[in-house]
Amino acid sequence: MTEPATGAAPPIRVAVADDQAVVRMGLRALVEREPGLAFVGEAQDGAAALRLIAATRPDVLLLDIRMPGMDGLQTLRAIAADESLRGVRIVVVTTFAVDEYVFAALQAGASGFLLKDSAPDELVSAIRVVAAGEALLSPSVTRTVISRFGRHASAEPVPGIETLTPRERELAAWVATGMSNEEIAKELVISPETVRTHVSRAMVKLHARDRAQLVVFAMRAGLAI
Repeated sequence: MTEPATGAAPPIRVAVADDQAVVRMGLRALVEREPGLAFVGEAQDGAAALRLIAATRPDVLLLDIRMPGMDGLQTLRAIAADESLRGVRIVVVTTFAVDEYVFAALQAGASGFLLKDSAPDELVSAIRVVAAGEALLSPSVTRTVISRFGRHASAEPVPGIETLTPRERELAAWVATGMSNEEIAKELVISPETVRTHVSRAMVKLHARDRAQLVVFAMRAGLAI
């Protein structure tokens, strides 16, 4: 592995968990040839994935949901329950555009979703976006999931929701639509920086680990556009 130049940002450390060897091989090859990314390991099931991330502490885990034994959803919940793994971002890589497990994965702590047949540049972009603490809210998967979540979820207490200002509540609700900061700014005729500031404050107050978790909290609190 080539060491980053002095002063350069450290590479984004990426791990893969998938029960299909050919998928793991393809994702590994993609990561290893991409500047700024570093492949740190692979696992064929959830139990092995937990051991892997405990040992390597990747920035991003590309996780299959349907695996034998400990599946991806159970793995997500285990990661979310371990405070020492809070910094690991999870991108669910799924075969199906609308998968019943993907619906639950957002609640369990996934930061984004991709289809396994996504173009290589989409996969690389997803890794970078999620590593930066953003949510991967792609129209092909996540907005459908959010829509389903919104229709089926009922309002429930969210610690800290009462501390949000009216503007922060409004923008948290807009985030739950799956729109980007730029798209929200255009709708509200304000600057993307203003959106970013209020969204960041809402995340801090709600202790949201990333934008995807803010979506979950907004839905649970009954915030909606």
